[in-house]
Amino acid sequence: MVVYFSLENIDEAAMAFLSAIAGEKVVAFHGEMGAGKTTFIHAVCECLQVKSTVSSPTFPIINEYVSLNGHHIFHMDLYRLRNEEEALNAGVEDALYSGNLCLVEWPEKAAGIFPENTIHCYLTVVHHNERKLQINL
Repeated sequence: MVVYFSLENIDEAAMAFLSAIAGEKVVAFHGEMGAGKTTFIHAVCECLQVKSTVSSPTFPIINEYVSLNGHHIFHMDLYRLRNEEEALNAGVEDALYSGNLCLVEWPEKAAGIFPENTIHCYLTVVHHNERKLQINL
């Protein structure tokens, strides 16, 4: 599935994404720096009615959010990790296998610890204000 979006219609793209993944729990977001991974995940969390402020987990590695209906969502950014061992030490594997929704940026930093059924999404810049999201189901 492919979705094109800009900031003006990012909420529609986030809803289409949630519909497409339909209950899957681990989603890996691939894309260059500045492709919009964090911005898109922020929109997804808004659609899920996350109660707290959604922010980039670049420094804490893992942010945990709770939606209004009590569901836990893990937002992870593995950019600063050097290897899978660091990911394990940071608790990434625990989150990935928790049964909660996990939205992960820079998954290639610890590719070997992801579940087989991980959904891989690829964000690319089409134009200055337009992005392409390819969801590989």
